[in-house]
Amino acid sequence: MQVTRAGEYAIIGLSYLAKQPVNSVVMIDEISETEGIPKSFLAKIFQSLAKSGIVRSNRGAGGGFSLAKPANNITLLQVLQCVEGVFALQKCVSEDPECVVSTTRMSSCALCAVFGEAQTRVNEVFARTTLADLLNPKTPVTPNGEAPAPVG
Repeated sequence: MQVTRAGEYAIIGLSYLAKQPVNSVVMIDEISETEGIPKSFLAKIFQSLAKSGIVRSNRGAGGGFSLAKPANNITLLQVLQCVEGVFALQKCVSEDPECVVSTTRMSSCALCAVFGEAQTRVNEVFARTTLADLLNPKTPVTPNGEAPAPVG
């Protein structure tokens, strides 16, 4: 499983909205320019987010987008599932499970059990992390996913 560029852009765009004053309406052009995201791609992503009730779309003069609910009520799992659909680490833990090795192994494969546990934990992390959490990170993380070594 890999979060696509669409998923990352959705989170970046929503984080930008979360930084604005409550009930602010922001044009897609502003988000696109500030965050360096292609405007047409971001507009398509935000249409999906609006359909699922994560953002509110305001048309006409003074139109744009705003969060439909507080940032602390929007989880990364909700955003990613909206944009990416349900994602799985491996086919055996997907919505339509299938063993990539053999159809007879599905009920007894120890590796599928490990993938299942890992999938559950990944979903738990995304489900407990909100947009508000991203605005105030508690621990910086390096690109390899580890906390940086203490200085001194």
